[in-house]
Amino acid sequence: MAAETGPLEGRVALITGAARGQGRAHAVRLAADGADIIAIDVCGPVSESITYPMPTSEDLVETVRLVEATGRKVLSREVDIRDLEAQQQVVADGIEQFGRLDIVVANAGVLSWGRIWEMSEEQWDTVIDVNLNGTWRTVRAAVPAMIEAGNGGSIIIVSSSAGTKATPGNAHYSASKHGLVALTNSLAIEAGEFGIRVNSIHPYSIDTPMVEADAMMAIFGKYPAFLHSFSPMPYHPVNHHGKKGLQEFMTPEEVSDVVAWLASDGSATISGSQIAVDRGTAKY
Repeated sequence: MAAETGPLEGRVALITGAARGQGRAHAVRLAADGADIIAIDVCGPVSESITYPMPTSEDLVETVRLVEATGRKVLSREVDIRDLEAQQQVVADGIEQFGRLDIVVANAGVLSWGRIWEMSEEQWDTVIDVNLNGTWRTVRAAVPAMIEAGNGGSIIIVSSSAGTKATPGNAHYSASKHGLVALTNSLAIEAGEFGIRVNSIHPYSIDTPMVEADAMMAIFGKYPAFLHSFSPMPYHPVNHHGKKGLQEFMTPEEVSDVVAWLASDGSATISGSQIAVDRGTAKY
């Protein structure tokens, strides 16, 4: 399939956690809009405290296939975002192959459940280290290359609705996602002089493997008062991705619509902002 001209034509996007879920949807959407893709994912377990199935090598291969089906080029690599040297290497390889880096979608993250004083150190440390420290390592690897390229660019930090309000039962996740807001806002100021925009998005109830329904329901069953901190998803009669009727979760592609806008020149005046992607549930 021949590549078609789109709003991101000639640009290159690095996407973490790209093997499935939101990361895959973002990779495919940005490719459809004209960007070549650097797609990385851990493709394996990160900790025994993360109990849902992690992405596989086959998942990443499928992302590559879907990106290439748009007519764009893709460099894929199995990388743990906690490994700064590996991220720096994949950025260098991407620059060598594509000549530039314009967009970063820092999407990779993990989630587990438990009360604060009952978590193990491993459970707490894993979520903080992947979600917050790993995202900093993505920024640390990518921003110098973006500055050197001299083309400005857009960095989209994938936080969560849990990054703007307390979420009992996963305080370590909420703490990591709140930390990403501070990282976003500080980076927007520091990188702004180089024409690099930085924004965070805050999705809620997205249909991906991270939404481990059994574990979540077990927490709510033990501590029913926690449920009141989680807003129900409102009725949404139709969306342009073909889903109709009452939806319990949003689709990754709905989030990708926002990512694609933030990556494009259409959002050129937006930096240091927190964008809720939640059908208004943050207002409940």
